[in-house]
Amino acid sequence: MSKAFTKESDDETDDDEVQIPPLPAGTKNYMTPGGHAKMKAELEHLTKVERPEVTRIVSWAASNGDRSENGDYLYGKRRLREIDRRTRYLIKRLDEAEVIDPASRNTDQVFFGATVTVENQKGDSRTISIVGLDETDPNRGYVSWISPIARVLTKHREGDSVSLPTPAGVEQLEIVAVEYKALDTGATP
Repeated sequence: MSKAFTKESDDETDDDEVQIPPLPAGTKNYMTPGGHAKMKAELEHLTKVERPEVTRIVSWAASNGDRSENGDYLYGKRRLREIDRRTRYLIKRLDEAEVIDPASRNTDQVFFGATVTVENQKGDSRTISIVGLDETDPNRGYVSWISPIARVLTKHREGDSVSLPTPAGVEQLEIVAVEYKALDTGATP
């Protein structure tokens, strides 16, 4: 059978359905304004810059003849599938997003968008910010609002003690400070 009537590669799947990490039942996809802007910027970059450029390269490579051994053509088609898959993912996430600005909150209770400083029994302190699923960055202390530590801290106040189950056992944490401020989630793609 001619290569024109078969898939280009048997080991690749071209899922039409985008796999999105599940949200807890009955909840929304919360995001900070910075995270929302970053995802919108990435979507715009993919659709207005990257996809047209890759399409141009694929078109040029296709005009060179034999596509079965044309690396530019094969790589370009694969890259187009990746771009389309990521685009579908971003569109779904942005459609489901509920943007909450942490800087607009005025409470001493821990909720989405809070920057919380906790101290363990040894006196070691760390600061985390509770952000959306797509904004997590452990190196910056940004944890998802559905992470175990965020769930334990939610609805508690400064001065409260909470128990965090860890693989090494239960860790007792004291909430030292709760602050709501604008978070830098990196608004460039």
